[in-house]
Amino acid sequence: MRILLTGANGYVGRRLLPELLSQGHEIICAVRDANRLGLDTETASLIKIWEVDFLEDFNFGNCPENIDIAYFLIHSMSSSTESFDVMEAKTAENFNQYSEYMKVRQVIYLSGIVNDPKLSKHMLSRNNVEKILSNGKHHLTVLKAGIIVGSGSSSFEIIRDLCEKLPVMVTPRWVLTKTQPIAIRDVMKYLIGVQNRTDCFDEAFDIGGPNVITYKQMLQLYAKTRGIKLAIVTLPFMTPKLSSYWLYFVTSTSYKLAMNLVDSMKVEVICKDNRLQKMLDIKPISYVEAIQLAFQKIEQNLVISSWKDSLTTSRFGTNLKNYIQIPKFGCLKDSKKIKITNPSQVLDNIWSIGGVKGWYYGNWMWKTRGMIDKLFGGVGLRRGRTSPTNLDNGDSLDFWRVLLADRENKRLLLFAEMRLPGEAWLEFRIDDDNYLHQIATFRPRGIFGRLYWYSMLPFHFFIFNGMIKRIAFSE
Repeated sequence: MRILLTGANGYVGRRLLPELLSQGHEIICAVRDANRLGLDTETASLIKIWEVDFLEDFNFGNCPENIDIAYFLIHSMSSSTESFDVMEAKTAENFNQYSEYMKVRQVIYLSGIVNDPKLSKHMLSRNNVEKILSNGKHHLTVLKAGIIVGSGSSSFEIIRDLCEKLPVMVTPRWVLTKTQPIAIRDVMKYLIGVQNRTDCFDEAFDIGGPNVITYKQMLQLYAKTRGIKLAIVTLPFMTPKLSSYWLYFVTSTSYKLAMNLVDSMKVEVICKDNRLQKMLDIKPISYVEAIQLAFQKIEQNLVISSWKDSLTTSRFGTNLKNYIQIPKFGCLKDSKKIKITNPSQVLDNIWSIGGVKGWYYGNWMWKTRGMIDKLFGGVGLRRGRTSPTNLDNGDSLDFWRVLLADRENKRLLLFAEMRLPGEAWLEFRIDDDNYLHQIATFRPRGIFGRLYWYSMLPFHFFIFNGMIKRIAFSE
């Protein structure tokens, strides 16, 4: 079949793509920026890419035609606390126009479970998107899931952060809310299982795992599975805003996402029926099994995708491609180069920077900068990196974003997402004469930007000198 995959570089989309390819389908990936897909050469040769932004005006010039199935996996929950619902509605409306042009037969939409008439803004938006999509000239199949558990999923990483960092946890009362988590591998089975099934056309199904548990029990089961001692004290008076700040400072989530998550966690998320499970003969795995499988992927460095790599975690939204060209004028630079004797090893060192490994020199200064950034509403260092050795275009890397990871041409370009009075780039490049170039570029915003740069020069002197030497000669 000819399948359109929207949100192809998102957490679920990147998991679904290899599953669809293994079935032998013709896959067209709909993305805003083709450079962000980060696919290996073999996978890239098997797909077609359609660059499209469903928030912008229609452009049918490069639009594919005769699509059998389209997966609608576009969400904007963490991009804005105020207007994500407006963005999601416009995206769905525009998608319907494209769907009619493409003659899509079936649209498969991954949404959230609804159990309460008093919905959060997040779930109201998901319901509204479902209504909009149901008005399109296609058959709609809606799969409604609660918490998705898998290596790199937002819920899993938040629980992991909390349990690994806090042996004693003071929690708000929403941790007593019941939910029905589902493993990411089971989500894949449902997404694939409903393909082209007429008994699933114009239907909505709840999907979940076998366990109905509270968020508190999720934390406790995680701790038990990992062999961690955990004490939880639940308070009745923690407000949603205070809870959001608590999640923001303790975990790697953004404040925007924390607010939307807390707003949603006040409502129980439990499957109303198991129709689809019986129809597709799926036996979902338990929450504990999902945790164990997630860590198998982590320990083997096989994490395919992470929610932290989504551009919705970026404070610059979807416009990162505007920064891939480093400006030449009005900038301040720190340029260094050093002769190297083992370019292959140095390239490995560059591709391993950040995350658990750190920044090779003055890690305490990097951590301090990350703490300051977090205090001022930035992303901090807690996002880490998805893989310890691999980098793709668009990946998050602590408080940087990978603009270009070109291993063949020995160049890595990062863009700063920490709070700054300006824009900053950090580039590593190995030339044909085996010189390692390390260039920090800063485009200041007004006088405060320049004051910031000059006040940081003493720290830059030590950090950048030490960093290039360690990268050049570490083994």
